[in-house]
Amino acid sequence: MKKIQPADRLVLRNLALNVAEAADRPVMTARRELWRRHNRMEPVRPVVFVAPQGAWKELVPDAALRCQQEDARYIERGLRQRLYVADNFLSDNVIEKEWLVSKVIHNSGWGLEPQRHHSDEDRGAYGFVQVLEAAADLKKLRVPEISYDETATIASLEFFRELFGDILQVRLKGVNTPSYHLMNQFSALRGLQEMLMDMIENPGLVHDAMAFFEDAHRRIMRQTIELRLLSLNNNSSEIYTSGHGYTDELPGPGFDPEQVQPRDMWGWAEAQEMAVVSPEMHHEFAFPYEKRLLEPFGLNGYGCCDDVSRKLDFVLTVPGLRRVSVAPTADVGVCAEQIRDKVIFMWKPQPAHLVGNFDPQKLADYLRHTVEVTRACGCTLEIVLLDTHTCESHPERFHEWTRIANAAVQV
Repeated sequence: MKKIQPADRLVLRNLALNVAEAADRPVMTARRELWRRHNRMEPVRPVVFVAPQGAWKELVPDAALRCQQEDARYIERGLRQRLYVADNFLSDNVIEKEWLVSKVIHNSGWGLEPQRHHSDEDRGAYGFVQVLEAAADLKKLRVPEISYDETATIASLEFFRELFGDILQVRLKGVNTPSYHLMNQFSALRGLQEMLMDMIENPGLVHDAMAFFEDAHRRIMRQTIELRLLSLNNNSSEIYTSGHGYTDELPGPGFDPEQVQPRDMWGWAEAQEMAVVSPEMHHEFAFPYEKRLLEPFGLNGYGCCDDVSRKLDFVLTVPGLRRVSVAPTADVGVCAEQIRDKVIFMWKPQPAHLVGNFDPQKLADYLRHTVEVTRACGCTLEIVLLDTHTCESHPERFHEWTRIANAAVQV
């Protein structure tokens, strides 16, 4: 990064001081302990986590930034987002007194890379370009080679230590969100419609692709371990599409801080492209490959934005499973009856409530229904608001949403 000019440096350091103050608030200490107990599945109230994602443009717009340099504005945006959460959300998001510096890791690529037709609209949808046209094209795929740029990493670390080191804990972060998306990879190369037809007309191609990706990810993980690039995620890390990973169940026995292993971490897998297929097809073409990849991890999560209501009988067999994603389209009653006290019921409420005619009473009834249904079944409930692409320039809707959710889980 370029040297930060004095005026921008002052802005960033003042914001860092505010982040440090927010992280030291008693409420953050209480939230950390709540997450630890929640992730152990102790009898505590449901937790609420909010990730504005695409709506950040409306909560912290470019016009709110004071820095002039582009690099400084990028840093400023991250600090202001953390402060926005701390000062406006009545959720259980935790702010830590730290600045994470990502290790510079290179990937040689897969031999074939996805290509897309992009929409002309801002944040519009895209279409697939078929790159993998026939079974013979699988031979063009390669297992990526992973390399670590220590020189660039240390330079970045020293940059942020000099900028923030007396205010925030500046530390390195390696690979701390291991997750597997095999069907997503295949669909991105083959095309979504083509992948769905292949399961009927060319099942061997699908199995061959899944077998390749499983083996490739196993070899990528071996490289990552050998290069000492894994970082613990038993902390404020967001575990794929769920909340914080705070837990004292990880790292695993015999932990070596110089050589983090998958057994010391949360893992995750999902196959949301299989949302429209039967449980039997999901189990045949995706799940066994994912399940084997998840075996080495200490704790696991499964699912994304697809409805797993009719697939829980096999999803619940994932080794070390602790979280299951229950999508907005799922029947929470059906899922609660099956999940009960087996794993965390990680529910994603409908983000569309933030747009259109925002109705606080309707939202309250909607959230309270899931709280009551899951409580009756003895579930450990986690409410995670994701996929929030817009709030139609009404940031106060997020504030109100968290207030209503907070009230619902306190009952």
